[in-house]
Amino acid sequence: VFPSLAQAQASVANEVYQELGQPCIFLFCPTEYCSSLCSPSPSQSCYLQTIGQELLPGISVIWTGPKVVSQELSAVLLEEVEAVLRRRPVIWDNLYANDYDCRRVFLGPYMGRAPGLMSRLQGLLLNPNCELQANFIPIHTLGTWFQNELGSCAHPDQAGMEEVAALGDSQGAQDGSYSPQEALELALCDWVAEINQQALEPGR
Repeated sequence: VFPSLAQAQASVANEVYQELGQPCIFLFCPTEYCSSLCSPSPSQSCYLQTIGQELLPGISVIWTGPKVVSQELSAVLLEEVEAVLRRRPVIWDNLYANDYDCRRVFLGPYMGRAPGLMSRLQGLLLNPNCELQANFIPIHTLGTWFQNELGSCAHPDQAGMEEVAALGDSQGAQDGSYSPQEALELALCDWVAEINQQALEPGR
């Protein structure tokens, strides 16, 4: 019926989206959802070009970055993805995901995401550790990153300067940029307080 997989997927997604009354949040995960799955690249992928052309503009597209688990996200990559999809992507961030190796638990701060990314995103989903309690630091530091991003949006003149900073650097708060180390220290303080509070509860 369809000349390509991309056209089939876009047609079905569009029909479901319309049948549901075009909800404000409708997520589509493409078969090529990161750069490493694209041939030869996101901008030259016939599949993504078709998805971008055929998918209704109200449908958001999920993207994980350069890889399924991306250590870094850059503005240049997101600009390329936005151009081919004809919409800003929703980042499905697998930085902390450990479902592929449950012997590992990731407790470091949210990092490796360039300053000023929020203006290039439709949204961001954090795929956490499978162990519930282990996600305090990931979610807490993501919140700190998000607050810094909101500050950058409020002061767009600073955003260009921050792009020069290395991904995931440890600049201090004196220039208003996100510091993974400081975010980690804040998260640890709050986590210890949370653990101590739980220890005082009856039956603990």
